[in-house]
Amino acid sequence: MSEPLYQKIQNDLIRRIQSGELDVGDLVPSEKELAEQYGVSQITSKNAIKGLVDEGLLVRYRGKGTFVRAFGDRPASELKALAEHGAATIALVIPSMKTRIDQQLLDSLEKHCASAGYELLIRITRENPDEEARAIERFRNRGVDGFIVFPVEQNSYNETILRLSLDRIPLVLVDRFLKEIKTYSVSSDNMGGVKEAVEDLLARGHRKIAYLSPEITNTATDDRARGYEAAFIERGLPIDKTLWCLLPLPSIVAGMVPEYILSFLREHRDVTAIFAVNAEIARYAYEALREMRGQSARETMPELVTFDDSGLEGLTYISQQVDEIGRLTVGLLSEQLSGRFEPRREIVPVQVIRP
Repeated sequence: MSEPLYQKIQNDLIRRIQSGELDVGDLVPSEKELAEQYGVSQITSKNAIKGLVDEGLLVRYRGKGTFVRAFGDRPASELKALAEHGAATIALVIPSMKTRIDQQLLDSLEKHCASAGYELLIRITRENPDEEARAIERFRNRGVDGFIVFPVEQNSYNETILRLSLDRIPLVLVDRFLKEIKTYSVSSDNMGGVKEAVEDLLARGHRKIAYLSPEITNTATDDRARGYEAAFIERGLPIDKTLWCLLPLPSIVAGMVPEYILSFLREHRDVTAIFAVNAEIARYAYEALREMRGQSARETMPELVTFDDSGLEGLTYISQQVDEIGRLTVGLLSEQLSGRFEPRREIVPVQVIRP
């Protein structure tokens, strides 16, 4: 039985790669060119290319074409074996696995790494910067091919992360970016999402809007805070920073957030709405409001809005495209593994979901 036409195209391309006729980074013929060369439809040639992309032999760049992919410094002749045996090893360093978003992100990254033929190694740092540094060093010593890092909450980035970027080790930061150093990063539209959610509260008459957040120590918390400010500034309204509850990192680590939020809300009973910067803080705020409701004759309690779905019914929240974050992250990593270095920040749109 003769081999299917799409498979013939694939096998011919593989032979050209193995022979060195097509080398790492070389542009392969387009779907139209392959269709004409083999006398097939473009659907057939498209499926042939897609199959080799899925195997990790080729990589596509929108508007540029399809290229032979490399893993680190390995020659093109080894690409097929690498794709089949998952020889490219990626280290994922992530601060926690407590929230639904954490779990969804891990699921997405694992799925897209598997699709690209990568083996994924995972280390949870439990928001400990020292453990983050140790994990990165151990993975480097082990000789992993690339890194995906979701940095911990802290005042500055680990020197080990900066060193990865400066040494041009394939690296993608998730939900963070380095302001002074060019690197690859993927994050949601933190500023735009918060701005839209707070604008909605202002449009419905809220003026006393509490803001609950970890202290502003990184680009994610900074962007979300700027989104809150932008909503007020655009309407020409003053920003009352006494309504900001910025949770100190030591209090978060020590598990003191529930008491901290309850105390803050008791001191600011005039707030009519609350914006919680993440789902975990939203749940603590919800429990604090429940406790206050039981001790108050007040008929209505502040409206609670949060970044990410807290799992609580009836709350407006900002929804992230977690799978798109995972897809883009692995795509940017693949770009670096192919020998290209064009660092940039990818921002993924979000959506405000109202009950």
